[in-house]
Amino acid sequence: MEESAGGAARQAKESLELAFQMSQILDTGLDRHTLSLLMALCDRGANPEALAALVRELSSTAPPSAAAPTAPASNAVAAPTAPSLFPSGFRQL
Repeated sequence: MEESAGGAARQAKESLELAFQMSQILDTGLDRHTLSLLMALCDRGANPEALAALVRELSSTAPPSAAAPTAPASNAVAAPTAPSLFPSGFRQL
């Protein structure tokens, strides 16, 4: 039983790594965690095309990344950050 579970876990990890490498080549901007959540949703029957459309929609409406921070004016109030689509506390079952 443990060997079977270990083999399944290894295969899942390899699948995620392959999907992440493809994601990097295609420059999707998805990190491993988000990609694993999307894969888990597909495994549970979610429509992959609908998930892709949702990710595209959310990516197009997302605020600029923090990669290029700008200094706020001295009297300006910082805008709150948008919540993540996939909170870090959410883990694959």
